[in-house]
Amino acid sequence: MAFPATRLRRLRKTGVLRDMVRETELTPSHLVLPMFVQLGEGDRTPIEAMPGVERLSISQAVEEAGQAHGLGIPAVLLFGLPADKDEQASGAYDEEGVVQLAVRALKEAHPELVVITDVCLCGYTSHGHCGVVLDDGTVDNDLTLELLARTAISHARAGADAVAPSDMMDGRVGALRAQLDAEDFKDLPIVAYSAKFASAFYGPFREAADSAPAFGDRRTYQMDPANAEEAVREALLDVSEGADVVMVKPALPYLDVIRRVKEATRVPVAAYNVSGEYAMVKAAAAAGYLDERGVVLEVLTAIRRAGADIVITYHAKQVAEWLR
Repeated sequence: MAFPATRLRRLRKTGVLRDMVRETELTPSHLVLPMFVQLGEGDRTPIEAMPGVERLSISQAVEEAGQAHGLGIPAVLLFGLPADKDEQASGAYDEEGVVQLAVRALKEAHPELVVITDVCLCGYTSHGHCGVVLDDGTVDNDLTLELLARTAISHARAGADAVAPSDMMDGRVGALRAQLDAEDFKDLPIVAYSAKFASAFYGPFREAADSAPAFGDRRTYQMDPANAEEAVREALLDVSEGADVVMVKPALPYLDVIRRVKEATRVPVAAYNVSGEYAMVKAAAAAGYLDERGVVLEVLTAIRRAGADIVITYHAKQVAEWLR
């Protein structure tokens, strides 16, 4: 007995109109390239756990961002590596800090490029935690909010197009929004890391950003990977406090969360295809276990299909070249 195929299936099998009826689109315009920026003008510093990703000087970051923008990637996300660290994370809100200098250079060289800055303290504290740590080892949430707001303002003054708080402190979106408004940055968007899980997939990033905690872990302020309803509540809370975009991080193990957050918030959703996701694909491809191009395009398409409007990925330049 012959079973009839749908007309759409017939079209797909023959290749007729296949691209026109595709439900999910992946283009360079959906991508954001993360970049690690350091002071000095030395050689690029390879990151062993992330083949193809390097720590860049500011001039090298300007060059790299120009290449990405030329490929149709509209935005970069900056992470800074300061020369010195202390318990108060003073390098994070230094007007002459590495991110602030990089933002100025990038906007001068590429005014149409969207420059997003990561707002957190972990890369600037001597202990590697995302906030100010008290004598008992706990994080002082309210004092941390003050420093995060100072950091966001310094990025805005440097010319950042958006700020992205990734610390997961309670109330940080509201604190940033209030301070930005008070300093006449009312139109500066906040891209909130709303559902940032305490994930094992962050390992390579902590090498790249030199931000591993010196003691304990971040489970007291990052989310339990088992909780999806909580992720939705956190995202809705951030929207109520003034977030313009909400983010789910990591992406691939949390496709269900991306979908639920998108349906609940009805605001633009970003998903971070994180360092561990990148590293495991690179390692498997290097071993000949899979085709990197095919897998990466499938993964990013899945993230888009789940509901992400924006995908932050270290594969951004490669993907943009493949899609050309």
